[in-house]
Amino acid sequence: MANILRINMSDLSVKSEEVGEAYQGLGGRGLTSAVVSKEVEPTCSPIGPNNKLVFAPGLLGGTNCANSGRISVGGKSPLTGGIKEANSGGQAGGYLARLGIGALIVEGMAEEGKLYKLFISKDKCELSPADELKGLGNYETVEKLKGQFSEKAGYVSIGQAGEWKLVSATVAFTDRELRPTRHAGRGGLGAVMGSKGLKAIIVDPSGGEQAPLANKDAFKDAAKEFAKALSEHPVTSEGLPTYGTDVLINIINEAGGLPTRNFSEGRFEGADKVAGEALNEITVKRNGNPTHGCMSGCIIRCSGIFLDEKGEYVSKWPEYETVWAWGPNCGIDDLDAIARIDRVCDDVGVDTIEIGNSVAVAMEGGVKAVGGAAGAGELIAEVAKGTPLGRILGSGAEVVGKAFGVRRVPVVKGQALPAYDPRAVKGIGVTYATSPMGADHTAGYAVAQNIIKVGGDVDPLAPEGQAALSAELQIATALIDTAGLCLFVAFPMLDIPEAFNAVVDMINAKYGLSLTGDDAGALGKRVLEMERDFNVRAGFNKAADRLPEFFKLEKLPPHNQVYDVTDEDLDSVYA
Repeated sequence: MANILRINMSDLSVKSEEVGEAYQGLGGRGLTSAVVSKEVEPTCSPIGPNNKLVFAPGLLGGTNCANSGRISVGGKSPLTGGIKEANSGGQAGGYLARLGIGALIVEGMAEEGKLYKLFISKDKCELSPADELKGLGNYETVEKLKGQFSEKAGYVSIGQAGEWKLVSATVAFTDRELRPTRHAGRGGLGAVMGSKGLKAIIVDPSGGEQAPLANKDAFKDAAKEFAKALSEHPVTSEGLPTYGTDVLINIINEAGGLPTRNFSEGRFEGADKVAGEALNEITVKRNGNPTHGCMSGCIIRCSGIFLDEKGEYVSKWPEYETVWAWGPNCGIDDLDAIARIDRVCDDVGVDTIEIGNSVAVAMEGGVKAVGGAAGAGELIAEVAKGTPLGRILGSGAEVVGKAFGVRRVPVVKGQALPAYDPRAVKGIGVTYATSPMGADHTAGYAVAQNIIKVGGDVDPLAPEGQAALSAELQIATALIDTAGLCLFVAFPMLDIPEAFNAVVDMINAKYGLSLTGDDAGALGKRVLEMERDFNVRAGFNKAADRLPEFFKLEKLPPHNQVYDVTDEDLDSVYA
């Protein structure tokens, strides 16, 4: 059984301990949420000494299961004030699992003004001063650390936003090329890391081994079945590898649910200029790589490499959410400008969804002209410099709306909405409203049935059936996050029964268990109940599970719909 490492930033101690009874049978999101729920006082300051930052690979981490190298980061969110799990790709999750580490729990707080780095290897785990990294962005931080440590390590870091404790700050993870392009983005957990005085974590996997398996033959068979499903499903074998997540731009635009100019319209006239098809065409033309995996063991490979017109590296392919947040939501149709902004966001360490929404709200408030790529670039530069305006933008869309007197502010529990307007995709609106995480599409991706028609067909414009759909998907997603799997495996799992069964079989084969499909569902439900309980103890009530009023009042073109899922239906999700 993997061990837990406790990192106390107050006395700079590092201790290894066995996984306690309360945490048995958990990994990934399940483990981070269990630790936060049990060990963190729900009313504590998110950037104070009593919050904890937890890193955990999933139950299937350290194995050869496809797409199983994700890592969960958990804590009390400075943005929402509730429990938070943010999920990332990159190499660190798989490396920690191969070193036999089930979780890192970072607690306490370093002396004011002090920064440290944490080195983890098979034989050593130690803190050391990181004064040389102070004030650096993620790219320069990783370059300096590579010189001190190894080209074979995985790096976890915060940029300037984390040091400044901005509530949009992310935790960055390096990909296979050691670029800090993968982020635990939502909820401001980079600010928690910064508040601890922890600038970076270096994970050296040398000497690590694949996780032990209770039944190797059964695991091999199940892993083969799972990989087969991923390689056969059209979303994971064709759409995502070819066009990346940005394949959704044209799909959601056609459905009339692409939030445009700060959620005032559902279609963007320049959608085709920033869609996945255009992204692929530009990449091929510039001799870039349109098919790239963000972590070892990925067979979907939806993350391409974006080059400029001279063939120079700019960033990884901007994700759909990033393209939308800085594109249609700000009225911008320039992929090059969006990719440059994405690079800055990765470097300074801020959530592209939150900051993109902040900028869209600021544009509506008259700070810059709507649709101006140059103006958007100037605003992200303000964030990177840490100016007063930059600090306001980095404090999230809700704060920006208050600062500039904007009424249309798309947030739930203080967190900005992602790239699907709930008036045209009503199932995702239930997830936004009721997820313990705040507005988060990944918490229960009802877009699958509402729009893509994977796993069923629920009318996206009708309020009926949306609450039950979201509830089922939130449970399933909690299970996927706990297993440490990429969320996109949900597509074949929804359509191909053998794929879901294979996940259960792999967990059983790894740990010597005999879980059924119902048991797996119960595990997902248990995770959600822990998260919900934390938020209730933090002071959340039914009023927190609501969308902003303007969604009920303003009709969204082209369908001219308002959000009409009833409060009773929203409350039924956790009733």
